[in-house]
Amino acid sequence: MAFCNKIGSLLKHNISQTGQAPMTAMLNSVRCMSSKLFVGGLSFGTNDESLKEAFSSFGDVTEARVITDRDTGRSRGFGFVNFASDDSASSALSSMDGQDLHGRNIRVSYATERTGPRPFNGGGGGGDYRGGY
Repeated sequence: MAFCNKIGSLLKHNISQTGQAPMTAMLNSVRCMSSKLFVGGLSFGTNDESLKEAFSSFGDVTEARVITDRDTGRSRGFGFVNFASDDSASSALSSMDGQDLHGRNIRVSYATERTGPRPFNGGGGGGDYRGGY
């Protein structure tokens, strides 16, 4: 029910500002509502459990994951927190964005799905066997 009310208010807001309800504006409004948050600027000492603990006061955290480098296993300094409800995620976002967590000011935003294929960054610089280009 709260979700439907939020959609309705977002659509009314878009219509009142533009005079119409374009499909892209409607899709962007829906996309912003999510129960998955991106958390950037994490300390290298932050792990999945401590991330979950930091956000659990805002609601039921279904998953908290710190992204690690596949070769070294070291934190890449960001992670994701999934909540059971959109309201909990919204509350956590507004309260935790810019706050100190383990000595670092973190950035919190709604997570967005990656679009398109991942770029290949396999290295190599071209050139021939003599080092020329």
